[in-house]
Amino acid sequence: MKKNANFEDESKESSQDLQDLESFKKKFIDNHRGRPIFMVRMENIRGLSLIDFINFIKKEVHNFPEIKIIDYGFYFVENKQSLLLGIASGGDIADDAFPNLDGHFGKLHQENLRKNFCEFSYGISRTQCNHISNVNEIFDDLSRTSEKNLNDNLVRWGWTYFNKANSYISGSSHEAMIQPTVCYNSKDQTFTVKGGEVFVGGGAYKGYKDLITDIPLDQDIKRVELLILEKLIIASENAPGLLKFNISPQSLIDTFSNHEKVNRFNGLIRSKNLLPKNVRFELIEKHYEEDEFLLKDVCQCFWDYGYSFAADDFGVKSSSHQIVLDLGIMIQEFKLDPISFKFKATEDKVKFLDNLAFIDYCKKLADNREAVITAEAVGDLETLKFLMEHQIGQYQAFILFNKISLKQYKEEFETLKNIPVEVVFEILSNPILLKDQSKECHIFKVARKHKLF
Repeated sequence: MKKNANFEDESKESSQDLQDLESFKKKFIDNHRGRPIFMVRMENIRGLSLIDFINFIKKEVHNFPEIKIIDYGFYFVENKQSLLLGIASGGDIADDAFPNLDGHFGKLHQENLRKNFCEFSYGISRTQCNHISNVNEIFDDLSRTSEKNLNDNLVRWGWTYFNKANSYISGSSHEAMIQPTVCYNSKDQTFTVKGGEVFVGGGAYKGYKDLITDIPLDQDIKRVELLILEKLIIASENAPGLLKFNISPQSLIDTFSNHEKVNRFNGLIRSKNLLPKNVRFELIEKHYEEDEFLLKDVCQCFWDYGYSFAADDFGVKSSSHQIVLDLGIMIQEFKLDPISFKFKATEDKVKFLDNLAFIDYCKKLADNREAVITAEAVGDLETLKFLMEHQIGQYQAFILFNKISLKQYKEEFETLKNIPVEVVFEILSNPILLKDQSKECHIFKVARKHKLF
């Protein structure tokens, strides 16, 4: 009787673990945004009834050694005869300590085949971030990936669809790099770091291009771009100064035409102790199409919250020129590609004069919007002096500063101020100091090292 009673209790409890779809979505997605969320899809279950199999899986989940508190539950997809297991951390644990479900289920599958206890196919998917996407989008992505994984997990469970890119996006490491923007103050003739552009890098990947090459071809790149943006924002928690993030105009239209997502984005920014006025979207030079929603209307939603925009790789013949005209005052920064200023009069006089006219045009556009102009990839002291003479006073340039980790940026930000112009010129013109600067790519560090500042 006792054994039967226990079985009845377990059966009743397991039945309660089976949730309806909306409850399943809420418990494992809405309630765990920003935490690791796993979905395990199990099919072709043989040797045990559904309830007995759920009891068996529950026991295994409780035996995961890495964590003590876990939220889990089941949803049965009737038309596909698939049992979905949702797993999320229920406590404040280090994300790196979350169990290696792929390894656990791989061993479990092999062990049960060996013992002839039960059989099942399985596929695992996972996600983190997802602060901005809605519940259905996240669920659909997890469901689709777990279904795709069914065969892959069985064939080689040690290396599954959790490839390097997915591990980076879904994992806990919050590495990122920043290219500081150095600003020249003509009144006191000093250079100061006011912020910078945030990039992928500093850990699993050297940069965005390396990450993108690891993304499977069947993935939605716009969704990946959103997850990368979330990843970079999370890494920027408590970072000072103006932070700039790249995004394509098409992704902005497709992702944020839903005002609910703009609101969620704003919530994510504020939860990381950042202010909208200190966050800027750099609209990269990329073709886009406006159909139901206009770029201007989407950007207006962000502008109303306090966010601003920059035109990246700005040029008269580029799509960024039309963006500048369309967005008006919402464009607060023009980023000039070096092709706009690198020609010298001695090399190509016509091109040089064209560039002078273009720079003058940019200055008028910027003045109309009270915007700033940033010169990218300034390569030498002569070009730097040329830009300063033409009142271009903001630089994203390796001759002054290389990319550094966000951690280093946060630690050093208060010290990256007011280096005198004569010190900068001395370092960039003295062969010995210039060699040191080329090695360090940190004008403030080199100046202090040589006791110039």
